[in-house]
Amino acid sequence: MKTIAILATLDTKAAEAGFMKAEIERLGGKGIVIDIGVVGTPGMEAHFTRRDVIAAGGSTLEEQLDHPSRAKSNPIVTAGATKIMLALQQEGRIHGAVALGGTQGTSTCAPILQALPYGFPKVMLSTAAAGNTAPFVGIKDITMMFAVSDILGLNVFSRHILANAAAAAWGMAQVDHSVTRSNAKGVIGMTNLGVLTKGAMLAIELFESRGYEVITFHAIGAGGEAMEQMMKEGIIQGVFDYAMGEIADGVFGVLRASGPERLTVAGKLGLPQVICPGGSEHLGILVQHPNEAPDGWEDHQIVWHSPYVFVPRLNAEEQDRVAAEIGKRLQHTQGNCTFLMPLKGVSAYSKEGGELFNPELDAAYWSSLQQHLPPQVEIQSLNLNAEDPLFVEHAVETLIAMMEG
Repeated sequence: MKTIAILATLDTKAAEAGFMKAEIERLGGKGIVIDIGVVGTPGMEAHFTRRDVIAAGGSTLEEQLDHPSRAKSNPIVTAGATKIMLALQQEGRIHGAVALGGTQGTSTCAPILQALPYGFPKVMLSTAAAGNTAPFVGIKDITMMFAVSDILGLNVFSRHILANAAAAAWGMAQVDHSVTRSNAKGVIGMTNLGVLTKGAMLAIELFESRGYEVITFHAIGAGGEAMEQMMKEGIIQGVFDYAMGEIADGVFGVLRASGPERLTVAGKLGLPQVICPGGSEHLGILVQHPNEAPDGWEDHQIVWHSPYVFVPRLNAEEQDRVAAEIGKRLQHTQGNCTFLMPLKGVSAYSKEGGELFNPELDAAYWSSLQQHLPPQVEIQSLNLNAEDPLFVEHAVETLIAMMEG
């Protein structure tokens, strides 16, 4: 029997939570209801009451009801529900989760769902799911489902939508796969960008021929961060960080920017890693009007990645800032790391014949990187482009040697 946790505020969503519980049990499962409300009278009995949740978050219901406010209670409720959910998941007492709410309920439930591991079923039925869901999903595999109507009472429409959400979580829980169980010799995390895809495809082929599986991440912000979260969760054992555009865009605060932890996790964990500064010689800048270049880039080499993504080649001073940031983030690395530089361009754009081809800037970037990379990182260079087969083959063999050495 699969058990699904249901997260809801039972002062306003009791009828809906009770209906979802009944639907899960009609399908042959079990529903566990967790009350994430504070003010108001619960409309049904919960397996974990609001008192339980608030206690797990380090407070008491009485304290939260004394001059109550969302700003005061939300961190407590979120922390408490997260603690309870993680304990239930780790003990094997739940096999999936479904949450329901409007903007406030979604904001409360999202970090709880984000704390659960990859592969664990997570469904968020939300009135906010038709808008920008990035803050709610983050880097986790959360299924956002639009409620269409407000989640306020049972009716001919809402019953069907609630049943679908309950069935989605229950159905996912039937899947007999594990993201931490692989028959391969090891699982490798690899970042990629469109200007490196030929090389990435070859790398996958080479790794798989040697008995490894590869999880590839589109390195446009959330991709690299998701890869590093999978390192923390034990899914990934080795890293080919082929694309560094997230670092370049992070320095300038544009499209592909990642957070401050990016490029630090593998080093802290001691995982074998091969790093290539792929795609970091240029930026990706999202524009509002197609093919209309933003001001300030008139003296740069440029190309359009799409009508809405403007791509300028960085000059020597700008590349130096990126190199300094890469070096700063790699200070956490304690060996088991090779930085591999393609001297004939770090992407398809900067190879000979490419729109951003500029050997002088390539040489300046290499000089900056050598200056800023920490001494504990092994530095190698090849007189090749980042997508050249010989470069990719060397990167693959270098990482395998580390993993098997």
